[in-house]
Amino acid sequence: MFVVGLTGGIGSGKSTVANLFAIRGVTLVDTDVIAHRITAPQGIAMPHIAAEFGEEFVAADGSLDRARMRSLVFSDETALKRLEAITHPLIRAETEREQREAQGPYVIVVVPLLVESGTWKDRVNRVLIVDCTVETQIARVINRNGFSRDEVLAIIARQATREARLAAATEVIFNENMPFEELEAQVAAMHELYLSLAQG
Repeated sequence: MFVVGLTGGIGSGKSTVANLFAIRGVTLVDTDVIAHRITAPQGIAMPHIAAEFGEEFVAADGSLDRARMRSLVFSDETALKRLEAITHPLIRAETEREQREAQGPYVIVVVPLLVESGTWKDRVNRVLIVDCTVETQIARVINRNGFSRDEVLAIIARQATREARLAAATEVIFNENMPFEELEAQVAAMHELYLSLAQG
């Protein structure tokens, strides 16, 4: 199966772009969706997280207490590594299962930290970056999530730089304050490219 890795910084518009591929019949495998599923009530990661971090990190409904965990990992670098040691192998296994079951001419795997992981690039045929300026990222996330500017900057600081993402790209969609039709046109062009590459 021909696999495109789709990534971009927070607030770049990854989800919007991914959905534009989906309406063209492309199968999406979204690692963020998988991460939420495995940490939802009865999620397969939850017993391991409770054992590692304690029951106080489990919300009343049995899901991950995201606010508490976010606070911990931002203040304790080792906590993030402990969490990732639980979640990453489960996310990878679920991702591979969904790819095997995928229909359609090719698959797009949406991986927010594709560039940062180092290993994902070996498992995709192409890397599509959704790009915009850092100021646009900040404005979008403040508007969407209600975070403070400092909170957004802290998240951006943990991600690869814009330059590092662009260096890893085989293709780039520039999503900077443009009409939606223009974004759609970029996706349509990429879709045609990936169809031709997938067909060999």
